[in-house]
Amino acid sequence: MKKLLLALICGALMTACSSPEPKETPLGAEAFVRVEGPNLIKPDGSKLFIRGTNLGNWLNPEGYMFGFSRTNSTWMIDLMIKELAGPDFAAKFWKAFKDNYITRADVEYIAQTGANTIRLPFNYKLFTDEDFMGLTAQQDGFARVDSVVNWCRDNDLYLILDMHDAPGGQTGDNIDDSYGYPWLLEDEACQQQFCDIWKQIADRYKNEPVILGYELINEAIAPYFDTDALNPKLEPLHKRAVKAIREVDQNHIILLGGPQWNSTFRVFRDSSYDDKLMYTCHRYGGAPTAEAISHFIQFRDSVNLPMYMGEIGHGTDEWQEAFCKTMEANNIGYTFWPYKKINSGCMMGILTPENWDVVRTFSEAPRSTFSEIREARPDQEIAKQALMDYVKNSTLANCIPQEGYIRSILLKVP
Repeated sequence: MKKLLLALICGALMTACSSPEPKETPLGAEAFVRVEGPNLIKPDGSKLFIRGTNLGNWLNPEGYMFGFSRTNSTWMIDLMIKELAGPDFAAKFWKAFKDNYITRADVEYIAQTGANTIRLPFNYKLFTDEDFMGLTAQQDGFARVDSVVNWCRDNDLYLILDMHDAPGGQTGDNIDDSYGYPWLLEDEACQQQFCDIWKQIADRYKNEPVILGYELINEAIAPYFDTDALNPKLEPLHKRAVKAIREVDQNHIILLGGPQWNSTFRVFRDSSYDDKLMYTCHRYGGAPTAEAISHFIQFRDSVNLPMYMGEIGHGTDEWQEAFCKTMEANNIGYTFWPYKKINSGCMMGILTPENWDVVRTFSEAPRSTFSEIREARPDQEIAKQALMDYVKNSTLANCIPQEGYIRSILLKVP
C-alpha cells in the first residue's frame, strides 16, 4: 500500500506543480466572451453555445459520488476517513485524490468529445487557511485552478468557475458542505468573506480569457427553509459580490443562479446593475420538453440575457438526448453533471475497488459516540488499501468511458 501511495503522489507531482502563473498583461474587452442579448459571443464574433461537463467531486467531494449515503458532505467524508485511518493517512489520501482524480489527460479527453466548456465546482476553503482536504495553512486552490486554466487553454476549452460551497453555506444541505442552514444569507462575516474571496479570485484571473465567467453561488437556499424570508436576500448579495469583483475585473461575465436548486428566477428584480450578467438554471428529472423549462425560457426572454443549464443529468440516455435537443432548440447551453463518479451515470465511470464495501460499511455505521467508532472501525490495512485503490481507479487510464452517455449529450466518443 505504501508503494501505491508513493507512486500516485509522485506520478502526479509534475502535473500538479507545473501550472504557470496567470497572465499579467492587460487585455481589452474584445479578448473575452461577451454577452449580446440572449447570446454569448466569442472574441471572433461567432456565437458560443455552451456544451460540456462538470468536474464535480474533485474540489468539492460529495458522498454519493463515492457510493456513500449517510456520509454525504466533504467534512463528513474527511471526518470518516480520519476516524477510519487517522489524520496523517487522511491528508495523504486527499493529496493523492486531488493529484489523480482530474489531470491534464481528463481535460484533453473532454476536448476530444467536442465539448467546448468545463464547469469547475470548488469549495471556498481552498482559498483560506481552514482545514480542508488534508491542508490547513497554504491551501492549494490557486495551484489547482491554475492547472485547469492551463489545460483548458491548451485544448481550446472555456472554463466556468463555480463556488459550489460558500462561507457559512448557501444551500443548507449536504451539497454546500455546511451545517444544515444557509447561514451565508444571514451572517455578515460570511458575506464579507464570500465577497473578499471572489475579489481575490477575480484579481488573479482578470486577464485570462479562457475563463468564461464566475458563477457566484451554486443552488442557494434549499426549499426546506423559510424561502419567503431568505429569497429576497439573494439579489442584494449578488450585487455586493459583483461590486467587489468589478473593483479588480471589468472583463469577465458573472453567472447568477436562482434559489431552490437554481430553479426560481422570479425573485430577481434587477439586471441593470452590470453589463456582463447571465443566468444559470439546473434540472434533474421531469419531462425533456420546452414546456417543462418554459419558466427558464420566459425569464431569459424577459431580461434578454443568456440562460445556461449549469447542471443536468442522472437520466436515461434517451431522456438526456431528448433534453439536449430541447435545450439546443431553445438556445440554452449546458454542462452535464458529472464528468466522473463511481460506477455510471457520467462520462467516465470509476470501477468499484476491491473491499470498497469495508469503507462503505464504516461510512454508513453509527459513529456518534467514541464507542460506536471503535466498534465500527474495520481492519486498518484493508480499509487503507481500498481507499488508495479508489484513487488509482479514478485516474483516466483506469476509468470506463460511458459511451452511450457521451453520445446522449450530443458529444462524440473519441
